[in-house]
Amino acid sequence: MMKKLYLIFGTYLISAVSSLAMAEEATTAVATSDNVKVFAALAAGFGIAIAAAFGALGQGKATAAALDGIARNPNAAPKMFTPMIIGLALIETLVIYTLVIAFMLIGKI
Repeated sequence: MMKKLYLIFGTYLISAVSSLAMAEEATTAVATSDNVKVFAALAAGFGIAIAAAFGALGQGKATAAALDGIARNPNAAPKMFTPMIIGLALIETLVIYTLVIAFMLIGKI
């Protein structure tokens, strides 16, 4: 069932993209430049949204796992705290990198 669903979705996606590729070309350079600006703004917005969503999910899972370990063994709390904070900082760094890239894309507009 899932393979059939993937096949149907893939066929639809390919036909949608190919129809856009076969569309009429822009008549002026301004229209093409405007399209690039629109897609750069969309890429920045979607990039931030996706990075923030999955970064938050990753941080939630990491925190839940650390707190679960601390709840099972309270004596290990000091040993778990520092690696957890470092892991959370590394997860957040990826979101910050996406923010920097989004600012760079917006700067191109």
